[in-house]
Amino acid sequence: MLLAVLFAVAAAASNALGTVLQRRAVVHVPDAHGRGLGLVRDLLRNPAWFVGILGTVFAALFQALALMWGSLATVQPIFILELPLALVIGSAVFRVDVSRKAWGCVICIFAGLAVALFSAAPSGGRPQVPGMWWVPTLVVLGGVGTALVLAGLRRPQGLARAACLAAAAAVGNALTAALVKSSMDILSRQGAVGFFLAWQTYGFAVAGSVSILLLGYAMQGGPLIGSQPALTLGDATVSFLLGVTLYAETPRGGWWSLPALLGAALVVYGVFALSRTRCLAKCVCPEEEDQGEPRHGRPAAEAM
Repeated sequence: MLLAVLFAVAAAASNALGTVLQRRAVVHVPDAHGRGLGLVRDLLRNPAWFVGILGTVFAALFQALALMWGSLATVQPIFILELPLALVIGSAVFRVDVSRKAWGCVICIFAGLAVALFSAAPSGGRPQVPGMWWVPTLVVLGGVGTALVLAGLRRPQGLARAACLAAAAAVGNALTAALVKSSMDILSRQGAVGFFLAWQTYGFAVAGSVSILLLGYAMQGGPLIGSQPALTLGDATVSFLLGVTLYAETPRGGWWSLPALLGAALVVYGVFALSRTRCLAKCVCPEEEDQGEPRHGRPAAEAM
């Protein structure tokens, strides 16, 4: 489990680095090259873009290794750390001064997550999900995701639209993680042949691709305060529920529930408060801070 936690933290850090560097590359694209082949050509010439892509690739690898050795209910919530890590990395890349409030939010997220996971300490579980259990899981998650997408598309540009689409992306991310865990178990037992013959392998590729697309629409649909909490907290919550139901992972009960809930409350407060800070918007979505002023680049959301 310790190894799984370390890989999960590495995945969160790697994804945060990849996200920040890709945005840095995009916002430095000249306005004249902001679309089409000009954008692609400039990005391919930018070392930051390549390092950002490598960060995303390694994040996926670290996540797969974490899910191979750890429980879904433990590993996925750790990805909440991607948000404060993006602030830390982005503040250095974009040279943004981080406020005391933002640092306080970062401490709340780290401390709350540590307390919640230590108190809940999901254990047990099974390495593989019975085949028929996937049918109701896919139906329920597919229905919830579709409902969120339809609700978001019916809303005008703004907070509600971004939150609904980001929540749909979070559901997709949680399903992707559950399928990745199943695929990695097949890989460990049956080798590469079994891995590439398993439907879960192609299932997580499809679910992950759809989630990335939905996240792009969510970031275009409204401000960061709408999309980020829904994405971060939604992914952790749905993943935890899937770990308990699909993989039969059992969290500690009794009086351990109290500190677990207090830790979760700290995380929720930290995520919402951090998402409202101007310094996070400058680090993660610098286009939201332009306030109509001319820029020498293209909004990062448009590149997705």
